[in-house]
Order: sequence, then C-alpha cells, then structure tokens
Amino acid sequence: MDFELSDTAKRLREKLAAFMDSHVYPAEKPYEDFLRESGDPHAQPPIMEELKRVAQEQGLWNLFLPHATEWTEGLSNLDYAPLAELSGRSLIGAEAINCSAPDTGNMELLTMFGTPAQQSEWLKPLLASEIRSSFVMTEPAVASSDATNIQTSIVRDGDSYIVNGHKWWISGAADSRCTLGIVMGKTDPTGPTYRQQSMLLVPFHTPGVQVLRDLTVFGYNDREGHCEVVYTDVRVPADNLLGEEGAGFAMAQARLGPGRIHHCMRAIGAAERALELMCTRAKTRIAFGGPLADQGVVQEAIANSRIEIDQARLLTFHAAWLMDTVGNKAARAAISAIKVAVPLMSGRVIDRAIQVHGGGGLSQDFPLAQAYAHQRVIRLADGPDEVHRRTVARLELARY
Repeated sequence: MDFELSDTAKRLREKLAAFMDSHVYPAEKPYEDFLRESGDPHAQPPIMEELKRVAQEQGLWNLFLPHATEWTEGLSNLDYAPLAELSGRSLIGAEAINCSAPDTGNMELLTMFGTPAQQSEWLKPLLASEIRSSFVMTEPAVASSDATNIQTSIVRDGDSYIVNGHKWWISGAADSRCTLGIVMGKTDPTGPTYRQQSMLLVPFHTPGVQVLRDLTVFGYNDREGHCEVVYTDVRVPADNLLGEEGAGFAMAQARLGPGRIHHCMRAIGAAERALELMCTRAKTRIAFGGPLADQGVVQEAIANSRIEIDQARLLTFHAAWLMDTVGNKAARAAISAIKVAVPLMSGRVIDRAIQVHGGGGLSQDFPLAQAYAHQRVIRLADGPDEVHRRTVARLELARY
C-alpha cells in the first residue's frame, strides 16, 4: 500500500495550512464574539463570508468531492485526508472551504444520483455555498441506527409525493440559508426490507414543514442547529424524487461511507490541535516549583496522545486507500473500524488537554470544551459505535 500524497495534494496542504494560520484561527474569536453579541446562536457571522471569499480565490474550495465534475477536479480520498485534518483543527475550518457536513454528503448524493435539473437547481448553489442543506433521516420514535425502522411516509399522489413524518437531529436546519432537506422515508412499507425507503428533495419553505426546535449538545447551540422537524401533508412534485423509488437505503449507504471517513479525518485535526495546546500549557504553566511538563503524569498524557493520534491517522489513511483502490463497499470494515477508533481517540486526547488546562479547559477561554462536546457527537453521528463494532465483527466472523 502507498500513502504518498499526489503533488496536487501536497500543494493544497501547504496552501491550506497557510490559510488556517493567517485567516481561520484569527477569525475564531470574532466569529464567537459576533454570535454572543447578536443574541442569535444561529446567525451567520460576516467574517465567515470573508473566509469563504478568500478560500475560493486561493482554490481551496469543495476539496471533499472525489467525483470529477464540471465544477470540481476531484481528489482521491487519500489526498483529501490531510486537508480534512487541517480543516478539522477549527470548528469553523470546514465551512470556510465549503467542506462541512451535512452539505458535503448531500452534494455527493446530488452528484451521483441527481438529474441534470436537480443538479442545476440544488447542486450548483450548494457547490457555490449560496445555500445550505440538511439530510433528514433520524426519527425520535424509532432507533434510527437501524435505518429500516424509519416510519416517515412518502406517498405518490398523481404527479406529486406527500410526506408525513417526525424527524430530529436534523443538522443545519436552524440556518436561515438552509433551503433544502433530503428526506428519507418509506414509499413501499410492505416491500423487501432494503427496498422500502426512498429519498425526496423537500425545500424547507414547502407548506407543512415545521421546524419545532433546536436541540443543544451538552448545552451548546451549534450555529447551524440540530433540529426537530415535523412534516404534515407536505406535497412536492414527483420530479423531486432523488434516484429511484426503493433506492433510498442503498443511496444512504453510498452517502454515509465518505461522510464517516470525513468525520474521522477532521477529528484527527481536532486531536492534533488539542495536543499542541496541551504541550504549550504544560511548558508554560508552573506548579510545585516547576512547569507541568516536568510531571511524569503529564508526560504520560502527552506520550499516549501522540501515539494514539498517529495510530488513528494511519488507520484512517488505510481506509482512504482502500476506498480509492477497491471501492467503498470493500472498505466497509475499515471505515467502520475508524468510525469507532478515531472519535474515541480524539475524545481522550481532548479530555487530557482539558485536564492539563485545569479549570480554564472547561471555559470559553479555550476551544477545548466545545471541541470535546463536538467529538462526543461523532460517536453517534452516522451510526453509533455499537453498530460499527457489529459490522466489523460480522465481517470478521464471515471469514470463518
């Protein structure tokens, strides 16, 4: 196996690192100050639009999309890995280069399965970051880690579909620019288990779509929100069907594979930054007559963090290499393995960094507490740890 990056990826990594240093990190405090002073946790800080403008000018835009299109040249998963890691060092890094979830997965769906008309209406403005979108799958009444449980109904009525359902944890739906939801529901509830579901493009302004509330994460309001949404007799044109009837489950799997590895790539970046903050704090904070870095327990925390980050990165590179060489389906065990290992690792590293920072690590004066909350989410997003362990175990047992 070969983890050598292409010349294009090396060039982009150098440019992106400079962009993060000169633009993204300095923008973090103004970004947070604007949200606090505006009184609206879902407002869009003007500085984000400035970051996007600079990123586009520098060619640091839509780097996530592996499919070459008329709008993007396409990078391999392995080439994208170090770029996603860099963007993951900041909670605003991925959005600044138009590589943030859930838009990334939705753009991949539209690229792979959208009609030319759907791509013109939705994909092009998403690629330009003129609008935002949500992936509408999870439901409060059923265990949505098993997507076959989903109860939302999508019923054909002449030249329309009618949607009824109750969803939650719909990321992005609190953003005023979120105009599109890709809704997962059942078009054939009595059909074969994995052919019951379909996906439908449902604009949020459609009558009958109601955003009930935003759900907090450990008390944090994510700027784009994680919302509870109800669909009551929502009617959209039949042309809004994405792909074919009954193909929803398969399309969800096609979407979630890349989404899972992108989460892991960014999580490695979050852990790297936490380790840097931990080392800086340990070298400069004095206790018991010397810097914390002299304490064996702190050195152990730093050493374990370094080892675990490098292990996770290599495991992620391997999964990316498999996706590039044998395809997403054949790489399924590797993707599930990193989806368990990497968020657990990043949570441990950030937790150690918080401990070394003492009370300050729990406060808004450092990015660690919010980063910890975000990483804890990743252990549930795109499938909980238990489901991915089940996948790895079943594929392993199948060899015997």
